[in-house]
Amino acid sequence: MARHLITSAIPYINGIKHLGNLVGSQLPADLYARYMRARGHEVLFLCATDEHGTPAELAAAKAGKPVAEYCADMHAVQARIADGFGLSFDHFGRSSSPQNHALTQHFAARLAEAGLIREVAEKQVYSHADKRFLPDRYIEGTCPNCGYDKARGDQCENCTKQLDPTDLIDARSAISGSTDLEVRETKHLYLRQSELKGELDAWIDSKRDWPILTTSIAKKWLHDGDGLQDRGITRDLDWGIPVRKGADPWPGMEGKVFYVWFDAPIEYIACAGEWAEATGQDDAAWERWWRTDKGAEDVRYTQFMGKDNVPFHTLSFPATLIGSGEPWKMVDHLKSFNYLNYDGGQFSTSQGRGIFMDQALGLLPADYWRWWLLSNAPESSDSEFTWDSFQNTVNKDLADVLGNFVSRITKFCRSKFGEAVPDGGSYGADEAALIAELTDRVARYSEMMDAMEVRKSARELRAIWACGNEYLQRVAPWSTFKTDPDQAAAQTRLGLNLAHLFGTLSAPFVPSASQRILESMRVEMTSWPDDVEAFLAQLPAGHSFDVPEVLFAKVTDDAREEWKARFSGAAPA
Repeated sequence: MARHLITSAIPYINGIKHLGNLVGSQLPADLYARYMRARGHEVLFLCATDEHGTPAELAAAKAGKPVAEYCADMHAVQARIADGFGLSFDHFGRSSSPQNHALTQHFAARLAEAGLIREVAEKQVYSHADKRFLPDRYIEGTCPNCGYDKARGDQCENCTKQLDPTDLIDARSAISGSTDLEVRETKHLYLRQSELKGELDAWIDSKRDWPILTTSIAKKWLHDGDGLQDRGITRDLDWGIPVRKGADPWPGMEGKVFYVWFDAPIEYIACAGEWAEATGQDDAAWERWWRTDKGAEDVRYTQFMGKDNVPFHTLSFPATLIGSGEPWKMVDHLKSFNYLNYDGGQFSTSQGRGIFMDQALGLLPADYWRWWLLSNAPESSDSEFTWDSFQNTVNKDLADVLGNFVSRITKFCRSKFGEAVPDGGSYGADEAALIAELTDRVARYSEMMDAMEVRKSARELRAIWACGNEYLQRVAPWSTFKTDPDQAAAQTRLGLNLAHLFGTLSAPFVPSASQRILESMRVEMTSWPDDVEAFLAQLPAGHSFDVPEVLFAKVTDDAREEWKARFSGAAPA
């Protein structure tokens, strides 16, 4: 049994996320966590809400709430929606936790002792209209590199070039739109990550199995232009983790907080501490996952995130861990994803364009969305959600293949043999060929899941389901029954065992449907079917079962058109 630490990028606190956010980190991380648990491995799957920074302050003000209250409320909302999608976090924490406060201040002290933090008198943008310094992300303008007119003051989303606010052309406040901006001098702390460039470069080079998307983004930040730059880790804000050296004050930094992108990744570690506390364990419980001197040397750590988060997780956070000089567990594999677009454009909260997580759950159960998103995951390139594709995938894969097979075999058995696995007959050439094909396919499916090839795994799983329908069509037990009831019994017995197999293999992708299949077969999730032939004999003659309700209803043309119009962002007529 191996030990797997799994984290997904932590979602920001301000609002409910759209389906692109879901498939870019949390959902594939859950797929992998569920699979590893099914294989019998020990898993700690962590996520949290990212709660600091200007967006939280502005969202709280808009909601008319104190920022701490707003964050607590939105954490509860996001946790409830995550549960609705079947995200099997071992803990869903908060970056505002006491554990993250303490750890962030601890890392800052260690980095300062190592000479990796410098104080910089810098000029920052002050908005007279907003009466505040504007953090980088709240200054917009035209990118000097590619000409994109909505580049932010820290990075251009279009070309991913790292920027300073003063680099922007025609800068304006992203809060008010005001161009009445002034550059004022203020003091901040910078992480001297450029001093660690060689170590970071060598570390990334050692990751031979990382996706090209991940390494190419990291290398671009390391080597393009002037190379890896030192990065500010403090801000002039009220809401956040106060700047301190551990428990000691930091002279000159009074009233400042740590930059959200410094403290947010540290929450991955702090979240394990929150988990230990919530489950009544001591520090040793979380340290065995995160400290290589306390047992984490045998942990396999995998991160999942969208491509926009890659630079911070391949450079800034590793620089924090390496620079501390302490034995922290470093990520072993970083699985990154491209973007999911919506029907010819982008998701837009302000325009009501696209479907968001709470809206999706209001339309259909989570498994419908999980299957489409994972089988169309934006791995090698951006992908696009369309209602036509969604309808086609749900109807053909879930309803016509998986749901249809389980319904056909259980209803046929009930009508001819009763609600128990029938006895009699023996397997012949058709059954031997099916078992051989499934043995190969299940092995490939497992290999692809091990490698985190999400779309390929989904295709192989669908092909496994299809094997069942093709077998039933080929042997036609309803016809065999007329001339050879014993042989029909053997075919039906194998079909019911196939339902058990499909329920087990499908659990990482469609956990609710899987549970319903297993419950109808009156079995619990036990072992992974590495030995397919043995697994297909686990339901013996006489074993009782139930005929389940319809697993997946088809999406009608009327529903598709109504949803397409509702979430188009178009103004009502």
